[in-house]
Amino acid sequence: YADYAVWQRQWLQGDTLRTQRAYWCEHLAGAPVLLSLPTDRPRPPSQSYAGGRVALTLSAELTDGLLALAKRHGATLFMTLLAPWSALLARLSGQDDIVIGTPVANRRHQQLEPLIGFFVNTLALRVRLNAETCCTDQLVEQIKALSLKAYSHQDVPFEQVVEAVNPVRSMSYSPIFQSAVTLNNTPRSQFTLPGLNMISLPVDQSNAHFDLSLNLAECDGMLIGSLDFASDLFDSATIERFRGYFHNLLAAMTAEPTRSLSVLPLLSQADLHQLLVSFNDTTVYHPQECLLHQLFEQQAMRQPDSVAVVFEDQHLSYSKLNGRANRLAHRLIAQGVIPGARVAICMERGPDMIVGLLAILKAGGIYVPLDPDYPRDRLGFILSDAGVEHILIPEQLKKSMPVDGIRALCPISEWAGIEQFPDSAPLINANTASIAYITYTSGSTGLPKGVEASHAAAVNYLTFITTNFEVKPEDKVLQIPTMSFDASVRDIFGTLSSGATLVMVPQKDAKDPKALASHIDEYRISALLSITPSMLDAITQTNKHAARSGQLRLILVSGEPLDIHHVAAAHRFFGAQACVVNQYGPTECTMTSTFFRTEPEARVLIGKPIANTRIYVLDPHVRPVPIGVAGEIYIGGAGVARGYLNRPELTAER
Repeated sequence: YADYAVWQRQWLQGDTLRTQRAYWCEHLAGAPVLLSLPTDRPRPPSQSYAGGRVALTLSAELTDGLLALAKRHGATLFMTLLAPWSALLARLSGQDDIVIGTPVANRRHQQLEPLIGFFVNTLALRVRLNAETCCTDQLVEQIKALSLKAYSHQDVPFEQVVEAVNPVRSMSYSPIFQSAVTLNNTPRSQFTLPGLNMISLPVDQSNAHFDLSLNLAECDGMLIGSLDFASDLFDSATIERFRGYFHNLLAAMTAEPTRSLSVLPLLSQADLHQLLVSFNDTTVYHPQECLLHQLFEQQAMRQPDSVAVVFEDQHLSYSKLNGRANRLAHRLIAQGVIPGARVAICMERGPDMIVGLLAILKAGGIYVPLDPDYPRDRLGFILSDAGVEHILIPEQLKKSMPVDGIRALCPISEWAGIEQFPDSAPLINANTASIAYITYTSGSTGLPKGVEASHAAAVNYLTFITTNFEVKPEDKVLQIPTMSFDASVRDIFGTLSSGATLVMVPQKDAKDPKALASHIDEYRISALLSITPSMLDAITQTNKHAARSGQLRLILVSGEPLDIHHVAAAHRFFGAQACVVNQYGPTECTMTSTFFRTEPEARVLIGKPIANTRIYVLDPHVRPVPIGVAGEIYIGGAGVARGYLNRPELTAER
């Protein structure tokens, strides 16, 4: 071997070395730094090389399929094996540019065959595949060509390739590639010595050089080996799923080599059932014939004298709130509001706002909330786009509003003739499919879009939170978000449908974290049904040294990503009794589609679908992706809104 080393150093220099190094620099130029597989845990700052192993056996049928594929293309078994492995990595990572490492014997000269010594080198094979257009046959041809080129440039030690390519380096992953394939096709020999027979024994795998490696050997017409993995990143159960995906993909590729890789299945029927059925087994009872405001009316009948709304020194009972809303509803009907009419409401926070919302619904109207602090142009756009014919607005706000041509009605506190209308609920013709309210998106991606939410969708969600999180009559809920956000529906109607007390803060306090913390203590608030992580963080950071009452038991967070630091700060500030729940869902799906009860110091997820809701994660072809693999979220079920107002094409697209 020493003679070989001298010869190699003399030969591998000058033009020979430059040519070989240039090949690898060109081959790996612009290659992805990292293979982003779906891991169970974040990548640690430094590799520990702790590993695990999952056994893998490819049946004689699958092995024969690979051999037949190899024979048809004039390729080796290794080349055809690399095709399904690279396709699997591409599907799992969402990357179409994959670098895979493989050891090579590096005994290219016949004289080296009998020589004892470690000649093995490592090659980095870069596979580029467009799953949309590429099929198995094309992929095998590509891998055959790149493998032959790599073999003809295998003399450069891999460490010199790394030095020449000079990739971004990190202690948390290996350079150039993080997945490897080894096919051991060296003929097995039976070693015997006088009086001694030797056999090989399996060795427990306790380390891993790479994130994920495929190791196989030919044995009795089958391929037998393992998937070796970094246990810092993966659990064994995840790698067992990967093994199933590999089997499924390999079977499909050998059976249908001319089909596009993108349509070949990774998932078994059992996998599909889990993703489509088991994970979406969310059917529960909810009052399907009940309108949004009727949830409140039921509580008003059960507990008429309980306090429904608190605002500064005003306390309004359920019966008084119901009576006032009924009188205003009769007045709206007398003024021409008919079922399905769009009625804007522009008011500052206070009991009048709640009366107005209830009255519009009781009259059969659709309420369109307007924030008085919004720019005049946005308010004008919403009024025009929604086709508003009536607006509930105080006299002091009317002068600055673009309400020309819209019938302006003053709120109940400014109207002297309130007593002439009955305090009983008007009889209207409405059903749960009717639209309850229209809220507008921010317009960050273009014009604001009006989202039409039905009574049924709102009732389904409110029933879910009041039962699942046990919102009870003894609870006090702080109302934080502006009426123009659909989150306010959760605060207002979630509270009033459960018989609890809604504590409203003045307009000036709604964005003041110090004031909000003070209100939480002063009113002994037990639940925050709508708060953003940024506001929660502002409250905990601004009031670090303030004493807490310890009454807050429930915090429903939505609107922004929640992380572990927000949860920890909330527990430090409000106490361990506070249950922090992460909620996710777009306005288009009626406030919330998934929920997750957080745990101290545990990763925060968006969680599971709420009641009567289905969640799918799908690929660009609208097919389920495997667990952990990135895709787009599709939402079905009771919460999906009717559509975008006046945007039928966008509604159909979404």
